[in-house]
Amino acid sequence: MSLFKSIWDDFQYSLRAGNMVTKLVVVNFAVFVIMKLIYLGLSIFTMGSADEMYLSTLKFLCLQGELGTLAWQPWGIVTHMFLHDDFLHLLNNLVAFYIFGRIVSDLIGDRRILPIYLLGGLVGGVIFVVTAQFFLEVGSYALGASGAVMALGGAALILAPDYRVNLLFLGSIKVKYIVLILFLLDLVAIAGKSNTGGHAAHIGGFATGCFFVYQLRDGRDWAVPIDNFFAWVRRLFSSKPGPKFNRPKNAPTMRATFGGAKGSSKSDSHDGSFQEKLDAILDKIKAQGYESLSQEEKDFLYEASQK
Repeated sequence: MSLFKSIWDDFQYSLRAGNMVTKLVVVNFAVFVIMKLIYLGLSIFTMGSADEMYLSTLKFLCLQGELGTLAWQPWGIVTHMFLHDDFLHLLNNLVAFYIFGRIVSDLIGDRRILPIYLLGGLVGGVIFVVTAQFFLEVGSYALGASGAVMALGGAALILAPDYRVNLLFLGSIKVKYIVLILFLLDLVAIAGKSNTGGHAAHIGGFATGCFFVYQLRDGRDWAVPIDNFFAWVRRLFSSKPGPKFNRPKNAPTMRATFGGAKGSSKSDSHDGSFQEKLDAILDKIKAQGYESLSQEEKDFLYEASQK
């Protein structure tokens, strides 16, 4: 029992103290484990004949392509983006999410990770449902975080296209090549009518992430209403007042891209020395990669991304 208690304590600590990238990785993995434990329990209960019952349970949480079924299971538009049935599917999504999420978190702040993830998953889900009405080969249901992950990939592509990532067996590769290869694979799959709805959802997530960053550059932060919604939910279950996020109209953002325009508002410029140091760090990342930063520079960049 002490082993399970230790695992549970570690899980709670990750959700409480980890950044949003870590939290979403933990949640996705935990949901996968729970589903496999359900399958194990059903197999024991039915003496090895659990496949049909498990599939029914899985479909109950998936996003349904048929409108009549979707009307009775609307929660699937959210639950499907945390649900995986195949370990390799889960592993691929979590590795890509960790790579893209870390870049996006470092450059525009940890609090924007969940909004981008949710928006990418929601837009991808809507595109899947729409596509399912016109193409018979789409399938009856969808699951997986791929649309949400591609949203983080799109955001990372716009923010730091030349950021280098060290991949096993492949070495150092720029983010723009990783994301564009994934995007191309989705286009090829759609052309070959292979899981058309799923790959169309990936592209929808990708476009959402790109558009999110472009809107942020123009002073429109799509994370604000989502952050405020969750703050409102927390206030419902807590006596302590939660934070409320707001952004003045037309307020410029922090320099959200390498080589982009500098912010000019008081909230973004802070003072000349702050902005100069921030610009120097961003230029260093562009030229040499994030790993070239000292711990002090990484800490400074993290603090700047939270403001």
